[in-house]
Amino acid sequence: MFERLISYLDSVRARDPAPRSRWEILLYPGVWALGLHRVAHWLFESEMFFLARFVNHFSRWITAIDIHPGATIGKNFFIDHGFTVIGETAEIGDNVTIYQCVTLGGTNPTSGEGGKRHPTLCDNVIIGSGAQVIGPITVGERARVGANAVVTDDVPEGATMVGLKARSTLVPAETWLREFIPYGTPCDEPCEPDNSRVEALEKELAALKAELNSFRQQQLPLEDPAAKRKSGTDS
Repeated sequence: MFERLISYLDSVRARDPAPRSRWEILLYPGVWALGLHRVAHWLFESEMFFLARFVNHFSRWITAIDIHPGATIGKNFFIDHGFTVIGETAEIGDNVTIYQCVTLGGTNPTSGEGGKRHPTLCDNVIIGSGAQVIGPITVGERARVGANAVVTDDVPEGATMVGLKARSTLVPAETWLREFIPYGTPCDEPCEPDNSRVEALEKELAALKAELNSFRQQQLPLEDPAAKRKSGTDS
């Protein structure tokens, strides 16, 4: 157990340059929230639901992180800072990193039955601060969700999701192969430029030019009949 704790603390230190020692990491609210969730989840699996909720409530009070006791969480899960909400049917793989103010939220089932309502995060996923991942979707292995993105559809393996509603962007191979990218996206965000607005403006400009040319042709002065007669007489 002690070796597993050391391994976990080292995995956090590999993803966060701030701590100077393992002892400092032990004070992180995300570490406390995960430890208390392990207890709450064991109680939940043993159908001691009230005690599980009590541990969950205490954890939320001291860490500002709300992890439902029913959520399933793998190894080396790291919540950097607090104010995160993780729903009951959420499933989180190994080496997942979540930053502050993230919601792994559920959808209201039309059947009235609980069922699978929350996201599944595969191994090595990174969720940026403020992101909202909603519904029974799957975020593929090594995928990244950028800050404040809203994700409501499945995310392909290795994709980077940005925007409202989040869209997938391509990333260079050398970036994808990196073991860890802080905050879910590199500083030079690998986003394809959104040219839709530019294209719309160009089409509007072309239409205005065509309309102006048509108007000019309609306003050209008609040929003077007197001048035409004079020209015929001279000939």
